[in-house]
Order: sequence, then structure tokens, then C-alpha cells
Amino acid sequence: MWKEASLNPPDWLPKESALTFANPWLLLLLLALPLLAYLRGRRGPAAALVFSSTAVLHGLGKASKSRAGQILRALLFLTLAFFITALARPRLGRSLTQVEASGIDIMLVIDVSGSMLIKDFTVGGDPATRVDAVREVTRKFIEGRPNDRIGLIAFAGRPYVVSPMTLDHDWLLQNLDRLRVGLVEDGTAIGSGIAAAASRLNDKGSKSRVLVLLTDGENNAGKIPPNTAAEALKALKIQLYAIGAGINGVAPAPVPDRRGGFLTDLSGNYIYQNQPVHFNETGLKEVAKIADGQFFRATDTKSLERIYSDIDKLEKSTVSVKKYQEYRDLFPACIMAGCGLLVAQLLLGQTVWKKLP
Repeated sequence: MWKEASLNPPDWLPKESALTFANPWLLLLLLALPLLAYLRGRRGPAAALVFSSTAVLHGLGKASKSRAGQILRALLFLTLAFFITALARPRLGRSLTQVEASGIDIMLVIDVSGSMLIKDFTVGGDPATRVDAVREVTRKFIEGRPNDRIGLIAFAGRPYVVSPMTLDHDWLLQNLDRLRVGLVEDGTAIGSGIAAAASRLNDKGSKSRVLVLLTDGENNAGKIPPNTAAEALKALKIQLYAIGAGINGVAPAPVPDRRGGFLTDLSGNYIYQNQPVHFNETGLKEVAKIADGQFFRATDTKSLERIYSDIDKLEKSTVSVKKYQEYRDLFPACIMAGCGLLVAQLLLGQTVWKKLP
């Protein structure tokens, strides 16, 4: 059980929401202001003198006086608008989401031996190596489990930690992108990979501990036999999902060289040729049986995606989300603005734009 406060964006700052109103229906009063302004412009005091024609009086008035009256009226109506807006209680909200997750600890153990360069999978409809397909499908799996702590261990002739278990999945995915063949000596140390992952799944307070193993070969390296590692998983009550990847048949495979690596062209790309490939399920099935786990067979990208989807359904986290809303009330600001405009209107009306009775 762990708790994590989720604040976005950024992670440590509450999210500022859009402007809202506590009493939005009061804003309908703003519609009355244009009507009031129209009626006020049409209404005036009774005429003291009646002329047959007002043309002779046009030159007596000053345009500035007329503009002054318009400005004073505009200030008055703007003041009313601020007071009406204040009654509607404008506010800026800050939302805070707290996620309490009884999550699952998941360790992904991925084979990066030389055989993972065989191109019998596809990505986006194009031929792809096994490691490229695994990387793509694993990414989707991680993105679908935001509340679980997930770690990643790769292995070839020996295991190495790509990422410890973490809730920072962005960082985890960055490390997943760097996963490739050739970072350590070649080989397939399945037992050592399982043991390394089991040592990382040591939080007994977690709801469930899961180890997902993906390999395309038989154990031929490492100091720990796979069956011994499987027995340890059973004793530690760690759930094992073992995935065997690859076809039995003919597929493009990199051509080995005399130094134990693979031939490349002038651009540094591996040279491929069709070769017989074979995967022996027996050993991995036995490992899954000893650990009381499950075995899956992936012969293409779609079947690999389906397997990850099945595992995702089998292992579910319970999540409780609490949302808090904090508001910064803008009522005082609107009142102060309205009062300021009202004072300005009164001062201007009694000084520079004072009207004679």
C-alpha cells in the first residue's frame, strides 16, 4: 500500500482552473444594462423653452460637454456591471487530486540476447526484430498501468537493471527506449534474470508481486538454474507470467561473424539472411509450472499484445481517488473596482465636468 498525491501541471503545483461563478444566474442582470442605457438616453427633463427650430442653438453647445456626459454615463454603467459581477461571485479554482493506490509491484524481465534480433515480428505493419516489437508492446502495457510500481531488468549472458521499480513511468519509458541488444555479453541467463528480478520484489506490504518474463531461447548462461529460481518465486509468493517469443520455421536472422558478433554493412546495419529458427517451449513451461505461474506463447506481434492484455486483466490495482477544490474569491476585487469607478464618476461630475443646474 502506498499513497501518491498527483498534482498536474506541474506535479508539485495545483492546477489553476478556468474562471467560474458561484451564482452565474445573476449575470443575467447584465442584460438589463443596455436597455437601461437606451431608456436613459431617450428620457430627459421637460423643456423650459419651446422653439420652432433648434438650428440657431447648435453653435452654443460644445462637443466636449457631450462627450463628457457620455463618459460619465459609461462610468456609471461600468460600475453597475462590476457590482453585478461581484454578486455572481467570480472565483478561480485550484483542483487537487489525491490518489490512494493499493498497487501491484511488477518486474519486467526481458531477454536481449542476440537471437532477439531475428525479424519475425512486425511494428506498424513493417518487419521488425523481436526486441523492437517487445519494446513497443511493453510501452503500451506500462502506459496502461499508471498506479503500479514497475521495474525493468534485461538479460543476455547476465542480467542488468534497466530501471528499479518506480511510479515515475515517464522515466521508466525513457529507459525502455534505450533497451537494445549488445549491452552485455551474449547468452541467455534466464535463471539469473529471474533471481535478479525476485530480489527487487521485496516489498511484502504490496498487494501483489508480479514477474513478467519474456525470452526467446533456452537457458545457456548464468550461475542460477531456472528451475531453482522458479522455486524461489513460489516460496516468495511472486506470481510468474512466462512468455516464449518467436516462431518455429524460417525467418530473417543476423549473420554471425567469427568474433561472436554479427556481420554489418558499411552503414553499420546488420546483414540478414533467411535461416531456420526454433523455440523449445519445454524448459520455459517447466519453469512456469514449478513457480505455479502461467506460460504464454507469442509467435507474432498480435499474439504478444493479446498476452500482455490478458496479464493486464489478471492483475488489477485498486485505486481510490479523492478530489479537492480550492477557490480564490474575486468578489472583493470586483467590489473595489466598482467603488473606484463610482468615486471617479462622482469626482469628475463635480469638478472638471460639473453641470450647472
